Amino acid sequence: MRRTLLAAIATIGLGVPAYAQGGGQITLQAYAGIFRDNYTQTVIAPFTAARGTAVQYHDGGTSAAMLGTLRAQRADPQIDVVIMDVTTAAIACAEGLVEKIDASTLPVIGDVDQQGREAGGECGPAVTYDHLVMVYDSRAVTPAPTSLAAMWAPEHRGRVALSAPPNIQGLALTAILAHAESGNWRNIGAAMPKLRELAPAVQTFDPNPDGYTLILNNQVRFATGWNARAQLYSDQSQGRIGVTLPQEGTVFQINTINLVANSKNRAQALAFMAHALSPEAQAAFTERMFYGPTNSRAQVSAAALGRTALAPENRSRVIGLNWSEMVRLRDSWNQRWRREVIAASSR
Repeated sequence: MRRTLLAAIATIGLGVPAYAQGGGQITLQAYAGIFRDNYTQTVIAPFTAARGTAVQYHDGGTSAAMLGTLRAQRADPQIDVVIMDVTTAAIACAEGLVEKIDASTLPVIGDVDQQGREAGGECGPAVTYDHLVMVYDSRAVTPAPTSLAAMWAPEHRGRVALSAPPNIQGLALTAILAHAESGNWRNIGAAMPKLRELAPAVQTFDPNPDGYTLILNNQVRFATGWNARAQLYSDQSQGRIGVTLPQEGTVFQINTINLVANSKNRAQALAFMAHALSPEAQAAFTERMFYGPTNSRAQVSAAALGRTALAPENRSRVIGLNWSEMVRLRDSWNQRWRREVIAASSR
């Protein structure tokens, strides 16, 4: 009995959960490009320095691609932690690809705000908040637009890029237009006439590599985008990329952080999740890349917060979209877009 107790203490530390011990390694699957670069510097590097736990970053591509990786590795997972959008994470949770988790396993979840806790359902909570914005070429579009209606102007015909469903941007735009037209984000019927009207002005429904790049390459003047990346690209382009939180409103895009089922490095994975959700890591990433923090205890400067939808002056324009409901609506909305919107672009 005494030997068993001593072994347990040596393994996890007296009164200390196993994930609090340092060392080891994990593999994190998340977004590539500027997300990876900035997340590595502000979140991963401090974690590794403090614990000595190596983090291998696996570029996951889109959330849909990440889901495909998790499915392919179900029998022998090589990923330990995954960051992906909430609608795709819900599928991974339902399929048992990620673990169900709560504050009894990961106490820091108790510091995540209510929306962030609810977003992940029974699985991992929200780790970042972003929101939909309209981005535009500030050299070609003056004065600075305040409304989505600017995309409908005849002089911009053929110079608009939209991401059609099932891309989450297309779902978000549809919900915003539905809410603006009817007061109910679920009422896709209210959004369809506006989208059909806009369709002939759209150059592409699949911006490649993204709308920000198409603007900088003089291919389009308007696109939808996510605020965090748009703010960073605006700074890097010295204001060439303009960013508007439209008067019609916006919706949060939520990324959740999840523990992969049957992770080979579960204790270290939980330790990383605890760090990623901590006030310090949350604040650092917001200051660097303008994702809204989900930890209610994160201390963020007024300047950085002002460039997110969590700023007091922006909160009133955030539509209360329920992403769990959106998951159920996604397929039918995708079909209506293909029949009624994309088809209308060739008329």
